[in-house]
Amino acid sequence: MNFIKVFALLIFTTAILAPEKPATTGIWMIGDSTMAPKSKNAFPELGWGEGLRKLVNDKATVHNHAVNGRSTLSFINENRWKAVCDSIKPGDYVIIQFGHNDQKPNPDRHTEPFTSYKDNLKKFITETREHKGTPILCSSIVRRHFDGKGNLIDSHGDYIKAAKEVATETKTMYVDMESLTRNLVGGMGPKESKSLFLFTDKKQDSTHLNVQGAERVAKLFVDDCKKVKAPIAKLFK
Repeated sequence: MNFIKVFALLIFTTAILAPEKPATTGIWMIGDSTMAPKSKNAFPELGWGEGLRKLVNDKATVHNHAVNGRSTLSFINENRWKAVCDSIKPGDYVIIQFGHNDQKPNPDRHTEPFTSYKDNLKKFITETREHKGTPILCSSIVRRHFDGKGNLIDSHGDYIKAAKEVATETKTMYVDMESLTRNLVGGMGPKESKSLFLFTDKKQDSTHLNVQGAERVAKLFVDDCKKVKAPIAKLFK
């Protein structure tokens, strides 16, 4: 047996005997710009789905499919949901957070909170379960909009109530990110809370998070899951 054949046999034998890397549990994220990954040109803007990457252990893989400007309607109509849904493996998780763009008037994005918005959320939940995945429904994170007295203004209205209703009606785990971020941002106040959002020399943005904000908000999600001893908590550091 010549050297080439021996070398090839060694490679083949090593490949056969090498232990397979265990498959990780997928954490799929669908939502809007407050959750989404960003281009390098958008730095320091970052969605909290990217902040979550630092908080998972080696048993999980985060697949962040959230996209700027998307509502439940446009996410479905652009076949973005189909791409995610077709990829879900049994045991995976799907974190759902919409609302910022569902309330906008654009016909390709707008949904009504207690009808089409709820219907679309239920579609995500039902089809996740059909693929033997576990859905987790979140309310929208708060916008940093303060009134003259330093109190946060409610800018999502019935979309928060509708999301909670869907969670109750479908018996789906619900993480009230609006309430969690309201406590965080409201507690910091109008001035200090700027450190979580996109306030630079070029941009003053009270909706989108910066890197620090994305990490803080992701930790709120993780801590809440741990607090209620949700099954997904085993995937967090």
